[in-house]
Amino acid sequence: MKQMTFWLAVALATATAGSAQDFQPRMQQYINDHVMDWANDPIIVDAIIAQNATTASYDQARIGELDALWMAQMGMSGVPLIDEVLQNPASDFLRDRMAAAGGAISEVFVMDARGLNVAAAKATSDYWQGDEAKFSETYPKGPTAIHFGDVELDPSSGEVQAQVSLSIVDSTGAVVGAMTVGINLTSLM
Repeated sequence: MKQMTFWLAVALATATAGSAQDFQPRMQQYINDHVMDWANDPIIVDAIIAQNATTASYDQARIGELDALWMAQMGMSGVPLIDEVLQNPASDFLRDRMAAAGGAISEVFVMDARGLNVAAAKATSDYWQGDEAKFSETYPKGPTAIHFGDVELDPSSGEVQAQVSLSIVDSTGAVVGAMTVGINLTSLM
């Protein structure tokens, strides 16, 4: 079994962008069946709305400062910026959903209207996602936008995964932020 998993991981990790598209129907089905029922939960939406009120006035220089601070402080304990993202009720909610997925979800995090982290099951490599497709292909594209990332070998977990990102909407259907879910592709086999 280990040898089969290894070769599956090698095949998936070396997949081309074209063959990565072959996983999209399965990833979409997983999102529909296991994520959409909680993606727009009030605990997530309310956390995004609260942060949007704070970050709406941030200019690009401020966003860059915060992103650099996040990356410089990764792995440290007692860091206010990282702790604010990782130690809040929305992050607890995401960790609960990730645990309930039984290994199918390798990561999950939520972004505000600027692409800044609001909540995360575990620390991301950077604070600002606004310059990446996971944000630019969801939040500004409307309430039903979804983006499928490339198939990659996650060096931290050793799992083959792909990120699926989607817009997060409030109770009126207005887009307030975005969410990225890392799906362990071996779980879809």
